[in-house]
Amino acid sequence: MLKPLNGNVVIEPLEVERKTASGIILTGDMPAETYAEGLVVAAGPGSLDFGGSDRRHEMPVKPGDKVLFMNYGNRPALSQDGKNLIIIEQNEILAIVEEGS
Repeated sequence: MLKPLNGNVVIEPLEVERKTASGIILTGDMPAETYAEGLVVAAGPGSLDFGGSDRRHEMPVKPGDKVLFMNYGNRPALSQDGKNLIIIEQNEILAIVEEGS
């Protein structure tokens, strides 16, 4: 299991079905989306405060949260336990997706 450090987060990207308004499913080579959804697998303890103290900024996400994050196309992926994972910085997470809202 990966244990991220500081303000890093391990994410399992989720495949989102892409459809046109008329219901046609798009496949093949598509330009990379700006945003992607994923599931938080692990979160670090938070980034250190810039004042030189040992105080950390609280992490806004926890394992199990579904999040919307910046997708930069050619981001390196890791494979662990049959899952494709990425490690991103906390500030790349744009929102927590709340189910049923």
